[in-house]
Amino acid sequence: MKTLSDEELMLDVSRGNLDAMAHIFERYNKRLFNFYFQMIRDKDICEDMTQTVFYKVMRYRTSYKGGQFVSWIFKIARNVFSDHYQKSKKTLNNTDLDLVAHKNEESKIEKNDDLAHLYQALKVLNQEDKELIILNRLQGIKYDKLAEIVGSSEGAVKVKVHRIIKKLKTVYFETI
Repeated sequence: MKTLSDEELMLDVSRGNLDAMAHIFERYNKRLFNFYFQMIRDKDICEDMTQTVFYKVMRYRTSYKGGQFVSWIFKIARNVFSDHYQKSKKTLNNTDLDLVAHKNEESKIEKNDDLAHLYQALKVLNQEDKELIILNRLQGIKYDKLAEIVGSSEGAVKVKVHRIIKKLKTVYFETI
């Protein structure tokens, strides 16, 4: 099973071979958790959202008809994050969200000032831009797959990522 591609494994799952889901979980559990952790820096919430993604993969397994699996699973992950973000927005005002995020960041990254500074610079970005940078630069998702995830063209995604990096560099170096 480990030699099968992600797409072949998911097609097996969609046909009812639920044992193949264990291999998909092994391959994507840490990637999804890391994606969420880069976005919100709260281990418990990240674990919950990662679990929710795999629940939805199982629930909607019959809707997978092929194509890039990484794009399909990260679309689900983005939707789970969006749902969480919207719920959080309703329960906490923006000041409370910033305080919680700031407290979590300080407690977890005090050891490395450069990394802490980068995370402060990332705060300036809106959620969509931050998500693109994390998916592309930290998760290593290529532009073509990223374009599928966000529903855009590859060229548009390249330009957007380039502009976000330029903005991030400016913020980063202005605040040193």
